[in-house]
Amino acid sequence: MEITKNGAIPSVKGPEDWFTGSVRIDPLFQKKEVTRAAGASVTFEPGARTAWHTHPAGQTLIITSGLGWVQRDGDPVEEVRPGDVVWFEPNEKHWHGANPDKAMGHIAIQEEVNGEVVVWMEKVSDAQYSK
Repeated sequence: MEITKNGAIPSVKGPEDWFTGSVRIDPLFQKKEVTRAAGASVTFEPGARTAWHTHPAGQTLIITSGLGWVQRDGDPVEEVRPGDVVWFEPNEKHWHGANPDKAMGHIAIQEEVNGEVVVWMEKVSDAQYSK
């Protein structure tokens, strides 16, 4: 058994290359030698969002607070609230973040495939975000 105590892993600011706006990432668990999954709690201030991206094994989001938006390429933006669970298929191009007026928090879980966890792409433009 292993217990990671709250505060043992410091928070980090979401890198500007991958996010628009103010984003805080709190790592929860990393993959182990015998596992492939990692998870983090991510907090998006109002208007903050990821860039477009994909995950080779897909991604699960568990919305924990606030009001968020998620979108897969080619589909309309969907509103998400605490308790909602979002599954993005492997290699499905998508983004997620807060709505313009309310922060949003989620737990993100994704798995590594051949050393890769995420493929980052272009940022979501203000025009795309405001649709």
